[in-house]
Formats: sequence, structure tokens, C-alpha cells
Amino acid sequence: MFQSFETAARPEQGPPRLAALRAELAAEGLDGFLVPRADAHQGEYVAPHDDRLAWLTGFTGSAGFCVALRDSAGVFVDGRYRVQVKAQVAAEFTPVDWPETSLGVWIAARLPQGGRVGFDPWLLSVEQATRLRADLGAVELVPVANLVDRIWTDQPPPPAGRVFAQPEELAGQSHGDKIAQLAAGLTRARACVLTLPDSLAWLLNIRGSDIPRNPVPHGFALLQAEGGVTLFMAAEKLADLGAHLGPQVTLAEPDAFLPALRALEGPVQIDPATCPVAVAEALAGRALVEAPDPCLLPKARKTGAELAGTRAAHLRDGAAMVRFLTWLDAQTPGSFSEIDVVRALEAERRATNALRDISFETIAGSGPNGAIVHYRVTEETDRVVQAGDLLLVDSGGQYQDGTTDITRTLAIGPAGDEERQAFTRVLKGMIALSRLRWPEGLAGRDIDALARVSLWEAGLDYGHGTGHGVGAYLSVHEGPQRIARSGTVPLEPGMILSNEPGFYREGAYGIRIENLIAVEPAPPLPGQTVARMLRFETLTYVPIDRHLVETGLLTSAERDWLNAYHAEVLERIAPLVEGAARDWLGAACAPL
Repeated sequence: MFQSFETAARPEQGPPRLAALRAELAAEGLDGFLVPRADAHQGEYVAPHDDRLAWLTGFTGSAGFCVALRDSAGVFVDGRYRVQVKAQVAAEFTPVDWPETSLGVWIAARLPQGGRVGFDPWLLSVEQATRLRADLGAVELVPVANLVDRIWTDQPPPPAGRVFAQPEELAGQSHGDKIAQLAAGLTRARACVLTLPDSLAWLLNIRGSDIPRNPVPHGFALLQAEGGVTLFMAAEKLADLGAHLGPQVTLAEPDAFLPALRALEGPVQIDPATCPVAVAEALAGRALVEAPDPCLLPKARKTGAELAGTRAAHLRDGAAMVRFLTWLDAQTPGSFSEIDVVRALEAERRATNALRDISFETIAGSGPNGAIVHYRVTEETDRVVQAGDLLLVDSGGQYQDGTTDITRTLAIGPAGDEERQAFTRVLKGMIALSRLRWPEGLAGRDIDALARVSLWEAGLDYGHGTGHGVGAYLSVHEGPQRIARSGTVPLEPGMILSNEPGFYREGAYGIRIENLIAVEPAPPLPGQTVARMLRFETLTYVPIDRHLVETGLLTSAERDWLNAYHAEVLERIAPLVEGAARDWLGAACAPL
């Protein structure tokens, strides 16, 4: 299996590790040290070698910080992880609601003027450091060698996964053309620094295996305005590429990266949101042009080939999901556990003979575990699924033609009225976005509220964004597009996003319904006065649990949408399954 069920970190390991870190603080004359969940490449996902936050604190979420001071230690987590962090960290660590509470303000309130806080300049972006220094006031931010690495005696080695080519017929554009187009856009700089693993993978039509669940390689690159790229990556990782990269790409070892930066002349472009402080320090004295990573938007606007591959991957994945749901429906409550659910689902995806990896650790949370937004079942937390539970299953697959991500919440036996009401309000939000037409130019923040209106009417809400961007056989979380209050990038045709409102009753249950959707032009309407409108194409075709739908809460338009969706699920998926799965699918897609 791709997924394991081992406990990655335990709360009781945190206090002695924190004590060892504080001994290093004293030796360095520091009052504190920052431990972000980041690596030198500043992507969302980190390799085991770089998972310092989890090693120190026990918190395994995909975002956050620890600020270890001499007499206190804050673990900063966003709304997705506020239940999870309570179970994962010891009493010596204080969970802090972030970003509502600023890192710098929290530190400044606990340190005297003249306090010194250390940080690893590879693990903090230029933008983060600038914001932090502004909030710290008289507290000094001091770059130092990583103190966690000094005490992590069994730290895993850096990843060294092989790199392979992504075929042009799946990418839809040659990497030579991508390089030329991006280089032509460097009108104010002679070179641009690239650090994000998925940017390198997209630009060069390569994929890697340095990050679990994400087919990306670690490396750095310099994009030259005259049209070339220097790729700083270990030669042994590139041995399987052959002549794929071609003459436009010059290869260099990773330890040549900083000397190459120091040798650059003329203006250099960096993305302050993803450029490590260490890179900016190496470029000291040179004119810097601050602009977003030039790969982000073109990577988000999928080519026709990438969209076609993604559609094919979703049909394959949808059939695997239907076979899994058929198995689940045949189980007797109390006879299977969350781990059984994960194993059964991965087995169906593996049976496609096309699965390269799962796209993230499958979330299978029953009852109260479903309220942990990014719950990962372990042998210690595994729970038998009982009658009356809601079972939240959030999962996805990595296929060479596309990345999938789907959530279904399922009733195990009869569901309570409260759960049915909440489920239907979540469903209404998901349908609202699925049916939406909007004027070109709007961003995710402009439509996020539509997914929440029905929940708000009942005094309910959820503490995460409604949708994240998704890559094409790349990272399952991809920017810059997102549907959230913080989503400021206009939505454009070709962008793939998730549509996943939810509701979570801590200690009781969790609900989330998720389809992937792609932005496309909307056909004009009679009498339309808006110049151009957009809409979403649904990519995910798997039944939604009709047992949990409170039909009376739906409008006629919402019922029509759900019935039409299920009719299309049946039409698309029925030819891909047989026997019991086809019978189950027909019943699951019956109209309300």
C-alpha cells in the first residue's frame, strides 16, 4: 500500500525535544527559534527530512509554525487543524489560532525589547520575514543554522528521487515553448529565480518523487531573459531523462546554486512569497524585481491536453470509487474499521493498473474523527465504524494523466435529523457553486460566500476555504487560484479547483462534499449584457449519498441539479463497472 498507519509523532516526544532545543537557544544566546513547516523550496509539502515541525511538536498538519521561546512554545495553526492540534501536542506547547493571531505580535508580547529570535533563512520567505520584522518591533530576527537539525540525531536523509519526463501529449505544450514564453515576459529582469518544485516540474515537463504523494522533484532554477534555464539538481536524479531537457537547459549541481546567484548581473526577479531569505541574501547588492513566480498562472490555466487527461483520470477514479462504495454498502456496521475503509479504497484504485500514487493520505473519519478536518487514521486512532455514524472519506489518486480529489460523506445506518439537516445545507452550498455563472474577472473571494449561505442561515460555518487549485499530475493543492476569503486571483478558463464546503461538530461528526471543477466560458444567454461570463465544468462523477438529503430543504432547481448530476454519473460510469457495482450505481443514482 501507499498509505501506512504508523503514528508519525507522539505528544510525549515533544517535551524532551523542546528541552534540547532550549539548550541550543541558550548556547546561541537566543530567546527563541522559529520552526515553520517549510523547506528550502517553499512549497506546501515537505519530505520527511524537512518535517521539523512534526518532529519537534507532534503536530502533523500541512501548515503551521512553532515559536519556541525559553519559557513558552506556541504552535500556530489555521482553522483546518484546531481540533487535530489538541490531540497531537503535549501541554508544554500552546495552540495559537493563526492567522488571526500574528506570529510577530505574539512573540513581541512575550519578549523584552532587545530579545533575539533565531530562524533558518532557507525556511522563511522574503515576504514572511518582512511581515514578521514589522510586527516584532524591537525584537531582533537573527538568521542562524537550523537548531532543530542539530538535535535531530536520526533525521532522514534529503530526498534523492529519480526524475522522469511528462509526455508532451499529456502536457499539451513543449517545455521549450514554455521557456521561451516565460523568458519573453522577463521585461524588467535579466534572470528569474525559481524555487517551487511544482514550478520546475511544470516548466520542464518533468515529474519526480522527492515529496510523498506529489510527483515533483527538489531543485532550483534560473530562467534567463534570453531564453535558457539553468537547473540546479543532482545529476543522479536526472539519469533517466536522456535527451529530454535539450540544449535550452543547462545542468548544474545544487551546491553551485548560491555561487551562481552571487555571480548574476543586472536586475534579478524573485517572488517574495516563495523566495527564501537565503536566496535574497545571496543576491544582496543587486537590483531585485519582485513579482509572482511566472510559472504560477500558466500552470494553473490547464491546456486542452491536460483537461482531457484530467477528465479521463476522473472517470477511471470514479469507477474505482463506485466499486469501493459498493463494497462499503455491503458491510455490516460494527464489522469494519477506518483502516479497512482506507485499504479497500486504495485497492480499488490500484486495480485500475494506472495509479502512480495516492494524491494525499486518505482521510477516513467516522463519528467524532470526521470532525478532524485533515484526520489521518493510525493503528492507535483506528475506530470501528458503527451504525448511526457519519463516515467522511476524502481521498484522491495520482495518475499520469491527472490528479483527483473527492470527498463523500456517508450514512452508516440511519442518520439523525441534525446530521441530515447539516448535510443538506452543505450540499446546497456545493450545488450553488456548481450552478454558478459569473462575470469574467471575479476571484475566489467573490464567490466563496455562496457556498456558506445556507449554513449561515442556521448559524453554522466551516473553518477552511471552499476550494483549492489542483494540478495536472502535480500537487493536489496548487495556487494561486482558490475559492476562499483570501482568494484574490481572478478565476480563468482552464483553472481546476475543488468545490468542498463542509460542517464539523467537534466530538460528534464531520461533513464534507467535494467535487473537482474546471473554469470554462459560459455560453451567452438571450439578452445578456455582460461581455463575457464563466462557469464551472464538473469533473468528478460519483454519487452523493441520497440517504442524507433532506429533500424538503432543497429548492426545485437544486433537486433538478442533483438529479441531473446523478443521471450523468450513471451515464458516464455505468459502462466502466459491472455486476454488483453497476446494480449499486443504478440505485444510488435514482432521482429524488
